[in-house]
Amino acid sequence: MIRTEGVTDVTEETFAAEVLESARPVLVQFTADWCGPCRQLAPVLREIAREEADRIRIVQLDVDRETAISVRYGVLATPTLMVFRAGEPVKAIVGARPKRRLLQELADVLARVDPTGPDRTGPDRTDLDAFPKVRI
Repeated sequence: MIRTEGVTDVTEETFAAEVLESARPVLVQFTADWCGPCRQLAPVLREIAREEADRIRIVQLDVDRETAISVRYGVLATPTLMVFRAGEPVKAIVGARPKRRLLQELADVLARVDPTGPDRTGPDRTDLDAFPKVRI
């Protein structure tokens, strides 16, 4: 598998702990050794992993070795980038892209993460602290 600094390799044995049970959102790159666009994406993911470490975790999974997970999430092409939040896939992106474009596509995921505390604004929750308290 393509080794990328700052990006953890996950397997069937580690997927639940590393991805599904993570407190932070996790971007999973479904990749393969033979995938040219995956190689092009490696430096982009390395930079994002370093710069956004407090808001998102990036891991990679080899589709040839971990076919069960790839099938489970309907991965048909590499690279597929899938963002998981609270154990559920919330976004999928297929294909390599430059860093700026990838960050634009991840903006909604990154915006929901408070780097100073737990993620209180999950996908279907409203932050009630933002509203003034009313006494009746």
